[in-house]
Amino acid sequence: MSTPISSSNTPPGEVTHPLQLAKYTQDIEQLLPLDKAQRMGEFFSFLGDPNRLRILSLLAQKELCVSDLAESLGMSESAVSHQLRNLRVMRLVGYQKRGRKVFYHLADHHILELYQAVADHLDEKCS
Repeated sequence: MSTPISSSNTPPGEVTHPLQLAKYTQDIEQLLPLDKAQRMGEFFSFLGDPNRLRILSLLAQKELCVSDLAESLGMSESAVSHQLRNLRVMRLVGYQKRGRKVFYHLADHHILELYQAVADHLDEKCS
């Protein structure tokens, strides 16, 4: 960790960290904007529900209808439909009607990559 230093350009009693001004400015420009940070926080909070994650884990393997999801998860079709509706609102899943059934799938490759990255991270052994 760097030690604060005083310089001739610094008012008496104030200290300056030895950061290059250009680097500091670049860091500030790359800072996550507050509104985006809030949206991301809401997104990750939304994913904090174990049932939603279990649904995503099944949909990461293949598309399924509500009855297949409900049976696999040991949940009621009503509860699964409710979660799927929330997942659709958050644009995490999409669906396709085939006859009388509706089949759900992950919305896009970003959702699959996010799911896989988190699963891989949790499977890593602490070193």
